[in-house]
Amino acid sequence: MPEPGALPGHRKVAAPTAGPSTMMSRMDASSPSGSSRGPSPGASPGPSPSSSPGSSREMTPDGHHIVINGRKWRATDPALPEDVASRLRHHLMAARRAVRTALADGDARAERTARSRVQQAKEALGERGTPWWELTERERRERWERGLGRLEAEPQE
Repeated sequence: MPEPGALPGHRKVAAPTAGPSTMMSRMDASSPSGSSRGPSPGASPGPSPSSSPGSSREMTPDGHHIVINGRKWRATDPALPEDVASRLRHHLMAARRAVRTALADGDARAERTARSRVQQAKEALGERGTPWWELTERERRERWERGLGRLEAEPQE
């Protein structure tokens, strides 16, 4: 019997237990994709969907998306090595903090730079751009290597 409030065809996954990151930590090995790391707000700015306490998280049967409070978000590429995913999440969260600071300071230039870094991190994680399941393993690796290289080469403002 499905849990009350569960969407048909979706299964419940555990919410992350540590840190402010909106990324999901590794799922159990029985999941279709092996792991998933989180919501991708697509083009929609604003607060993270996982920021509300008690939000329910489910994985779509194909493993391509997670569902949080009834909304689908693209899952992180499960082929990413955990150390790489962690570094990319670090860059993502630093960029999100920079967006918040730039908005508070009214600094349009810094905001554009920070939002560009958010985009680069999300693309490298496979949460934006061409869906990771449509790319070859080589293309997926090239995407995260290129994104991580850019993020680590550019100074953060």
